[in-house]
Amino acid sequence: MSSNRRPPVIRTLIVLSLAALATACASIDDSSSKKLAKHDDPPITPTEQFSIKVSSAPDQILLAPHASGVSDAQADALAALVNRWRDSGADSITIMAPAGGEGEAYHATAAIEATLEELGVSPDRIKLGGYNPGPRVGAPIAVGFKSYKAEGPQCGRDWRDFTSSRNNDVNPNFGCATTANIAAMIANPADLLSPRQMDPADANRRENVLGKYRQGQITSAAKDPQANGAVSDAVQQ
Repeated sequence: MSSNRRPPVIRTLIVLSLAALATACASIDDSSSKKLAKHDDPPITPTEQFSIKVSSAPDQILLAPHASGVSDAQADALAALVNRWRDSGADSITIMAPAGGEGEAYHATAAIEATLEELGVSPDRIKLGGYNPGPRVGAPIAVGFKSYKAEGPQCGRDWRDFTSSRNNDVNPNFGCATTANIAAMIANPADLLSPRQMDPADANRRENVLGKYRQGQITSAAKDPQANGAVSDAVQQ
């Protein structure tokens, strides 16, 4: 009759080996993280030695709940918020209502949502949420969106002699002004983090083009006579 039980010495060696392996793995992970944090990858080109820092912050307004709906001042504040939301290119607007606000908060939230739709915000781009106000009485309703800010590099801090070019290296400030200008001019800094979602394809246009392709016809649009390069008769005279 065979036994699967290992001798005490073998079990002790296995435990010690696993403990040493776990310690080694932890030390490797720690050293790797420190090494990666200390030594970043060098820029591919000299113009990439400067980067744009993109930070996010909520752009929101706090509205006191009214059982009668949205006041004139609150409607103006919501209109200004929607204008900033359109300019920022954010995805959605979020309405955060205090939990346990009973009927007054419910009616105020519904009125705010209806006002946003009247201002042109699509219902599928309005998100509803809640938060715990704690012991606070008459907690406000927060309406806002996530906005992004682009911060460019500070140029002109390190200048060197332009005539010193024996190593054929670029000046330390090379590319800084271009990067700073991009950070100042970009309309939606969120585009630097990830590309925007593509709009759905035009099924009717696609079917029309494919139909002409199957029939061997020209699939391009008709030529616009105003886009030709003919010289005017007045110039020729």
